Amino acid sequence: MKTAVWLYLFMFVAFFDLHAQYPILSPFAISLGAAPSFIGLILGVYSITHIPGNLLAGYGVDKYGSKPFIVFSLLIAGLVLLAQSKVSDPWDLLYIRSISGFVLAFLSPACLSLLAKLASDQVQQGKLMAGNGMVHTIASVLSPAAGAYLVAQFGFERSFTFLGWGLIVTGLLAWFGVKESRYKKAAAELFASPASGSGDAALPGPASGRGSSIPWLFFSVPLSISCSQGILFFELPLMKETHGSILTSGVFFSLVSLGALVTLSMLFLSRIAPLIRVSYGALALAIIFFGMSVKWPLPMYASLILIGMAKGVIFPAIASLLAASTTSQRYGRVFSLLSISYSIGAFIGPMLAGHLRTHVSSYFLAFLCLMVALSLLPLRATRTPVQA
Repeated sequence: MKTAVWLYLFMFVAFFDLHAQYPILSPFAISLGAAPSFIGLILGVYSITHIPGNLLAGYGVDKYGSKPFIVFSLLIAGLVLLAQSKVSDPWDLLYIRSISGFVLAFLSPACLSLLAKLASDQVQQGKLMAGNGMVHTIASVLSPAAGAYLVAQFGFERSFTFLGWGLIVTGLLAWFGVKESRYKKAAAELFASPASGSGDAALPGPASGRGSSIPWLFFSVPLSISCSQGILFFELPLMKETHGSILTSGVFFSLVSLGALVTLSMLFLSRIAPLIRVSYGALALAIIFFGMSVKWPLPMYASLILIGMAKGVIFPAIASLLAASTTSQRYGRVFSLLSISYSIGAFIGPMLAGHLRTHVSSYFLAFLCLMVALSLLPLRATRTPVQA
C-alpha cells in the first residue's frame, strides 16, 4: 500500500494547488483589468484544454503506464504556475491557464488508473476510491482558506510561486516514489472481466462485447455536476455575502469541502449501489441549487455545507462505478472519459454564469443542468453502451 500512499500524496498536492486558486483567481483577474465575462472565460479555458490532454492520457496511460504521466504533469504544472506569477495582462493569464489545464489533464486518469490496479478485490477497490475522495476533500477543505491567506500575507505573485514550487517538488518525489510495474500483471489477471449481476458493481446496460457496459449517456451526469460546480466556483467570490473579502470567499469554499468530509466519513454509504448514490446525490444537489436560486431561508453557509455533503456522496460513487464496470486494460480510457466530462462541464459552467448572471440566477442554471441530465439518463442509459 506504499504506492497508494504516494498516489494520495500526489493527488493531495495537485488538488490543494488547484483549489487554493479558486478564491483568488477571480480577484487576480480583476486586478489585471478583466471584465466578468472574460473572467468566466479564464476559469473555463482551464477545463476545456483538459479535453485534448484527457484524450491523450486515456490511451497513453493504458499503453505506457501511469508513472511517466504523473511526473510530467506535476513538473510542468509547477513551471506553469511560476510563469503565472509573472503575468500582468488578462490575455497572458488566459494563455497560462490554458496550458495549465492541458498538462494537469494527465494527472487524474493516471492516478485513478494506477489506484484501481492496486486493489486485490472489488471491495478493496471501492475503499481505495473512497480514500481518493477523502484525500480530495481534505485538500479542498484546507486549500481555499490557505490560498486566500497566502494572498493576504504575501500577495498574488509570491502565492503562485509557492504553489508552483510545491508541484515541482512533488513531481520529483513521484519519480522515485511510484513503483508501478508489479501491479500491471496482477490487475490484468484480477479484473479480467467487469463485474456483473450485482447492483453494487456494474452499471446496468447491454454488454458491448469489449468489456464495458457503461452507457454513453451516463457521462452527462458528471458533466452536469461539474457544470454546477463551475457555476458555484464562479459565483462564490463575487456574491455579496463575501463583502469583497478574499478570505471570506476562501472560507466559503472550505465549507463546501467540510460538508463533503461529513458524508465521506459515513462508511456505511459504500454498501449502497453506486448508481443509486450517484442518482440521488445529483437530485439532492439540484434541489439545493434550486433553493438557493429562489433565496430559500437557509443561510448561505448551511447551503454550502449541504452542497458539499451531496458531492461527498456522488464523486466516490462515480469512480467506483466506472472502475467496477470495465477491465483494467481500459482504466485509462474510461477515467479519461470521466475527466473529459468534468472538463466540459467546468468550462460551460463559468461561461454560462459570466454571460447570463444578469438575466437569470446562476444557481437556477446549475439546477437546470442537473435536472436535464437526470431526466435524460433513465430514458436511454440502458440502451447505448460506451465503446471505450
